[in-house]
Amino acid sequence: MSYLQLPVIDLAAADSGPQARALLHAQLHSAAHDVGFFQLTGHGVSEAETAALTGAMRAFFALPEADRLAVSNLNSPHFRGYTRTGDERTGGSRDWRDQLDIGAERPAHVPAPDEPGYWWLEGPNQWPAALPALRTAALGWIDRLSGVADKLLHELLAAIGAPRDFYDEIFADRPHLHLKLVRYPGSAGDGSDQGVGAHKDYGFLTLLHQDEIGGLQVQRADGLFHEVPPIPGAFVVNLGELLEVATNGYLLATNHRVVSPPGATERYSMPFFYNPRLDARIAPLPFPHAAGAPGVTTDPANPLFAEYGRNELKGWLRAHPQVAARHHRDLLIAA
Repeated sequence: MSYLQLPVIDLAAADSGPQARALLHAQLHSAAHDVGFFQLTGHGVSEAETAALTGAMRAFFALPEADRLAVSNLNSPHFRGYTRTGDERTGGSRDWRDQLDIGAERPAHVPAPDEPGYWWLEGPNQWPAALPALRTAALGWIDRLSGVADKLLHELLAAIGAPRDFYDEIFADRPHLHLKLVRYPGSAGDGSDQGVGAHKDYGFLTLLHQDEIGGLQVQRADGLFHEVPPIPGAFVVNLGELLEVATNGYLLATNHRVVSPPGATERYSMPFFYNPRLDARIAPLPFPHAAGAPGVTTDPANPLFAEYGRNELKGWLRAHPQVAARHHRDLLIAA
């Protein structure tokens, strides 16, 4: 088996007649069941749309540090804003990258005493005053990629013989949409090459735009991590743990990581996470292959919950210990 590239899937085939759509479904089925990752073309997102956000992203990271720290996520009980290089953790180890976390723009939802703590994850973003174009580009990107992800999820469910609208209700109202703008500023200088440590995403779908530098690695069937060569204009798509749980392991959530670029080389990426509303409970998916599903991979250190928001909150508390300590000591005790 060649691991030189992930499967490449053209979403435009969904609108190109029955034969093309049947081939699309066969390719999606194989990629989601066997790999958990693929490259997506034919998504309809234009070069101009991509350039608007990548330009705004690079402009943000070129701002003076004081301007970036003015929107530090330490200010936000909702985990929104700027994270300095080295302040995020994956698997307990430092990630050598800085980033801006942006979600759907909504009023703060401060949980009532009888509400789950995950409602803290819903709230306003922080925007740099020196770069007003960033807000327009980022929120436009979230809307645009939500449409792509919605179409892709419907085709994926149809590809494995499930009702294509099975999860419409949990995405219909206030889905939890999240965009990261990420810079990897080269090697850490201490021998560490963890741009971001090995992990699985814990939601439904991730659509990643990466630049030409590379560094993303995916764990394949041989147990090794293999490079994902960038394809211009394509999104790297991976499935999250909730789809693995919903299909009892038939669809794969796959470990992946980023190795820091060498020397002073910078790498930029824009992962978008398409997930249901925080209080959604993920029902098992009815589909013809369910009887042959192998079961979900279990990790005692990473329990998975049927209620999506509990998974999301667990991830944020672990990844951003400084924010958690400042705003959510009570949640840390409860966790």
